Amino acid sequence: MQTARVAKVANESSKVKTIELDTRLVCEPGQFLMVWVPGVGERPMSIANNDPLTISVANVGKVSSELHRLKPGSLLSFRGPLGKGFRVQDGWKCILLVGGGYGVAPLYFLAKMATSNNIETLAVVGARTAKDIVYEDKLYLVTAETFVTTDDGSKGAKGNVMVDVGRLLIDKKRKPAAVFACGPERMMLAVARLCLKHEIPCQLSLERYMKCGLGVCGSCDLGGKSVCRDGPVFDALDALAIKEFGEWKRDASGARNRI
Repeated sequence: MQTARVAKVANESSKVKTIELDTRLVCEPGQFLMVWVPGVGERPMSIANNDPLTISVANVGKVSSELHRLKPGSLLSFRGPLGKGFRVQDGWKCILLVGGGYGVAPLYFLAKMATSNNIETLAVVGARTAKDIVYEDKLYLVTAETFVTTDDGSKGAKGNVMVDVGRLLIDKKRKPAAVFACGPERMMLAVARLCLKHEIPCQLSLERYMKCGLGVCGSCDLGGKSVCRDGPVFDALDALAIKEFGEWKRDASGARNRI
C-alpha cells in the first residue's frame, strides 16, 4: 500500500472529477490501482496519467462519493499498478482510440505515450450529451485528431462512436494499424466485431466487480479468466470468444445480470 497527497482536483463533468497526486508511478496505460478509503472500502480505478499519478472518478457509489470529497492536501492510499495494460507494437504508424463516457480517461494516458513515440493517434469519444463528454480538451493536445459524438447530437456527430469508427477504419490515407477501446461493454462489443470484419487488431479494457485486484477471490471472473489478473486489457478476439462478453455482468453477490 502506498500513500500520496492530493495535489489537484478538477471537475471533468457533473459526475466525474480528476484527482492528481503529488507522485509518479512506473506503469503501463491500461493498468489500474486499487484505491482505499479507510472505513469505506477499496475500488479499482484506471490510471489516467502516470506522471503525475492521476485518476478520474465517476461518482457512482460509496467509495467514489468519498473520493469526490477530497481536497488538495488530502491523503490517498492505493495499491498498484495492477493488471495487464495496452500493448503497442513497434512499427505501427497510426492507431485509433475509442472511448465512451469516463472510459476515455485511460485512453488519454495511452495517447500521450503513443504520440511521444511518434505514432499518429486518432481518437473518437462519445457520450449521451455534450455535458457528459470528458477529456476532450486533454485529448486534443496529445492526438493528431479527436472526434466527438453524442447520442442527442448536442456536440459533434449525432449518434454513438460507431458513426466515426466505421469511417476511420476504411480511411485509405491513415487506416489505423490497431484499435484500442474503453467504455460501455456494448460499445466495445460493436467495436470488436467491426475490427474483426476489417481484420484490424483490437484491444479492449474490460470492467468487472473487483475485490482483491490480484486474481485470488474470483469476483471478477469472466468466462474462466480473472479480469484483474488476465486483463483488464484483452485482445478483442479473446473477448469475443467469451459468451458473457457484452451480455452479462456479476454484481457484488456474484449474481449474473444482463448488461
